[in-house]
Amino acid sequence: MSGLATATDNGAFNSRPVENAAVSEALPSDFFALLKPRVMRLVVFTALVGMLLAPGALDPVLATIAIAAIAVGAGASGALNMWYDADIDAVMSRTQKRPIPAGRVLPSEALNFGMVLSIFSVLTLGLLVNWVAGGLLAFTIAFYAVIYTMWLKRSTPQNIVIGGAAGAFPPMIGWAVVTGSATLEGIALFAIIFIWTPPHFWALALWKMRDYDDAHVPMMPNAKGEASTRLQMLAYAAVLAPVGMLPWMMGFAGHFFGLIAAVLGGIFAWLTFAVWRDAGRDEKLRAERRLFGFSIFYLFALFAVLLVDAIAMRGFGSYLLGGL
Repeated sequence: MSGLATATDNGAFNSRPVENAAVSEALPSDFFALLKPRVMRLVVFTALVGMLLAPGALDPVLATIAIAAIAVGAGASGALNMWYDADIDAVMSRTQKRPIPAGRVLPSEALNFGMVLSIFSVLTLGLLVNWVAGGLLAFTIAFYAVIYTMWLKRSTPQNIVIGGAAGAFPPMIGWAVVTGSATLEGIALFAIIFIWTPPHFWALALWKMRDYDDAHVPMMPNAKGEASTRLQMLAYAAVLAPVGMLPWMMGFAGHFFGLIAAVLGGIFAWLTFAVWRDAGRDEKLRAERRLFGFSIFYLFALFAVLLVDAIAMRGFGSYLLGGL
C-alpha cells in the first residue's frame, strides 16, 4: 500500500505523495483508471470531429494512428495529474477511490506510466503524422500536467479558467493532423471548449464546495464566494451562446448546425440563470446538478451535430473515397 502526504501545520497540503511500499498491488484496470477514461472519451471525440471537419484527406491508417496517439496523450495527462494530486484526492469524497489514494497503484508507477505514455504519444504523432500536431499534443500534456496541475490548481481561483485551455486543444490538434497547421477554424473549435469549461466545472465546484475546502484548493466558489461564482458563470454562458455558433458564422458548418447551436446555447444560458437566481439551498443544489449534467450533454451534442452537418455538407462519399 502507498502512503499519502497529509496536511501541514499551516493547513496546506504537500504536493507529492509518499511511498511506503515497494510492491505494487495494481491490476490492469487500475492503470486504465489512471487514464481518466471518461475525460479521454471527450478528448478523442472532439479531436475526431476536428479531423473530419478539416479540409483535405488523410490516409485512414494514419488517421487511426493519430486518434490513438491523441487518446494516449490524454491518458498520460490524466496519469500525471493523478500522481501529483494524490494528496488532495485522498481527502475529497469524489476522488478517494482513485488508484493512488486507494493504495492500489504506487505514486512512482503512476509517474513512470504517465511519462512513458507522454513521450510515446508525442513521438508517434510527430513522426508518423506531422510535427505541428505532435507539438500541439506535447504542449497540451505539459500545460495540463505542469501549468494547471502543479501551478494553477493550488494557487489561484482562476485555475480552471486558464487551465481549461488544456481540454480545449484536442479539436485543434485534430485539425492540425489533417492540415499540418493551426488555422482560425481550429481556433474557433478551441474557443468553444475554452469558454464552456468554467461554467461546466464551477457547477461541480459549487456542488462539491466542502471537498475543495477540505483539500485547501482555491476553487472559485471557495475563494470568491458562491454569489460571485454564479454571476461569472452567467457571463460565460452569455458569451458561450454566440461562440458556440462560430462554425456557422465562419462558414464551415451549415444552417442546421447554426440552429441547433443556438438552441443548445439558449438552454445552457437558461440553466445557468437558474443557478444564478436567488433561491433556497436545496433548489440551488438541484440547479447546479442540472447544469453540470446538461453541460456535458451540450458539448457532446454540439460536436456531434457539427460532425453530422459537416458530413452532410461535404458528402459522406468524400470520406470513403478520399480518406478522412
